[in-house]
Amino acid sequence: QLQLVESGGGLEQPGGSLRLSCAVSGSIFKIYVRRWYRQAPGKERELVAAITSGGSTNYTDSVKGRFTISRDNAKNTVYLQMNSLKPEDTAVYYCKSWVLAGTAPYRYLEVWGQGTLVTVSS
Repeated sequence: QLQLVESGGGLEQPGGSLRLSCAVSGSIFKIYVRRWYRQAPGKERELVAAITSGGSTNYTDSVKGRFTISRDNAKNTVYLQMNSLKPEDTAVYYCKSWVLAGTAPYRYLEVWGQGTLVTVSS
């Protein structure tokens, strides 16, 4: 069974830091682009950061210089290091990956984590 399990969310003060993790488990042949999204109450979901299988990264303007996306291929895990947190970063954060799953012939799937809540408040 293919799963994405997120962890690392919680309550942090403005200016503080959190690190989110998203681990893929199951029968995976290859992982392609990995992304972090977030959705605040009453707002649309937005892309926060992405990393390709080749290591290229991209960030939304509001988090550039504060957030860093990285990966550990041996653990099939992607991370989002969040520094200098602001109240407007408060949201449920979701990871998403495109994968080739199962055994040959592989199935190309978009898979989502369950979400982890980040609250930034003094």
